[in-house]
Amino acid sequence: MLLFLVRSLAILPLSWLQAIGRVVGVIVYAFPGRYRRRLQANARRAGYHSPAFFRQAAAQSGAMIFEMPKIWWRTQQCMAITHCDDIHILREAMAAGRGVLHLTPHLGCFEMTARYGATYGPLTVMFRPSRSRLLDPIVESARDMHNLRAVPANRQGIREFVRALRRGESVGMLPDQVPREGDGVWLPFFGDYALTMTLAARLALQTKVAVILTAGQRLPHGKGWRIHYLRLPEPLPDTPEALTLLINQSMETLIRRFPEQYLWSYNRYKRPDDAPPYPDEAHG
Repeated sequence: MLLFLVRSLAILPLSWLQAIGRVVGVIVYAFPGRYRRRLQANARRAGYHSPAFFRQAAAQSGAMIFEMPKIWWRTQQCMAITHCDDIHILREAMAAGRGVLHLTPHLGCFEMTARYGATYGPLTVMFRPSRSRLLDPIVESARDMHNLRAVPANRQGIREFVRALRRGESVGMLPDQVPREGDGVWLPFFGDYALTMTLAARLALQTKVAVILTAGQRLPHGKGWRIHYLRLPEPLPDTPEALTLLINQSMETLIRRFPEQYLWSYNRYKRPDDAPPYPDEAHG
């Protein structure tokens, strides 16, 4: 039943879905609580202090959620209104034949960036299984499409990533997720220390592939999306920590292009129990 209801939303025009999502996002933000406090605190870290910005960010988060059914089950309609002004960056990287590591932060429509990238060749993406069994049928129904394959965020998924990159294919992951099981280092992100995964850097250094940051900017009035590509300059730093720092800095650059569409409510600065010691200088 839930799958049927969600699929039914895909019938509605994209502009309606995004508009509904924006309204819902603002309503949720209006209630005092952890979500509101976290969004404000994280945005302020990056220098955004305006109440209008906070509401806009909440609205865009709502639009992101409500546009998903359209993307999942009306993919071709969505592809028709998606464009990219710097596709040459991806084409040049793929032409080298040594694989491409796509890094997609929680910015804009990351569901659309994967589907767009898959139109240029096989793309393997990493996902974390849903915590709700009710959502499993939805996720399974929407996950795969032609040239797009999803693997779990575990050791098996990492092995699949390495195989794909060595075949000269593309893989994609979210570099701003808080790492699990102690796999991370404390590095600056918008002026504060955030536990940052080194997996992306280690994959890039192991396989010697091109690293491209990408994001799908949501256009107003349901006009679609603009795909952004930002390639890391080579040669890359030769240690995982240095490369991870460069990735964080490049993410900041990309996010500042349309900051209201970053998921500021994500608990980016949490301190897991298994994390390494927090840097003393961060308390100064």
